[in-house]
Amino acid sequence: MQTIRKHYPEYLIEAAGLGIFMISAAVVTALLEHPNSLIRQAITDPILRRFIIGIAMGLTAICIIYSPWGKQSGAHINPVVTLTFFRLGKIKPWDAMFYILAQFIGGLLGLLIAVRILRDAIADPSVNYVVTIPGKHGAGYAFLAELIISFAVMLMILFVSNNRKLAPFTGMFAGLLIATYITVEAPLSGMSMNPARTLASAIPSHNWTAIWVYFTAPLLGMLLAAEVYVKLKGKKAVRCAKLHHHNNKRCIFRCSYRYLEADQKWLLSDKLPKP
Repeated sequence: MQTIRKHYPEYLIEAAGLGIFMISAAVVTALLEHPNSLIRQAITDPILRRFIIGIAMGLTAICIIYSPWGKQSGAHINPVVTLTFFRLGKIKPWDAMFYILAQFIGGLLGLLIAVRILRDAIADPSVNYVVTIPGKHGAGYAFLAELIISFAVMLMILFVSNNRKLAPFTGMFAGLLIATYITVEAPLSGMSMNPARTLASAIPSHNWTAIWVYFTAPLLGMLLAAEVYVKLKGKKAVRCAKLHHHNNKRCIFRCSYRYLEADQKWLLSDKLPKP
């Protein structure tokens, strides 16, 4: 209970972050895919429409990551990201549990808000509650695709966020990958990488097609990426479960930055002339 009282703002931020992402996904998809939409009628090429949706969702992710809220919680907005950092020893068990719970609740509430906003439009087969289901090649291809893209995005996060020069651009890289995946990979699996995002769409749509894919493939992919990174760089190379530290936002994780800053201050004081 003490953990909840201390860290509930971060839990609420995670819920709100995925909720906002789901609202954005529903609204953007309705605007680009619903047959009555003027934008849909003007843009007839499905690849171009997916590209625009990808750009919109990539920008949504970037805004969440670099927002004051994202700087405080780490903007995981994905239970698999949280579980991977837990596996790496950067999140305490209670925080991991409440992060994941908040993400599932936030994703569902976000989509339910989108249902209220869009009404019948979101139920149209062209939008279909922005469900993530396997494409025409089936669940096997969807599983492999989800595993690969999840592996790639987590490996990017670990390599870029733990590189002093590249770290500030981690959110940009994440947004670029999301835009690319929606454009290129979405026909295979719907492009989820996130069980909370998939479940949020499955509940109101009552579409549970191959939902096991979206609970297993992203987890295996991201955990595999973590193992590869640890093999190459070592576990100590993972500094924290969030990106931003040079601000007034607290960090609730098992964070290495505080020790790095303490070492830098000690080295600086050691170089100062003694009185």
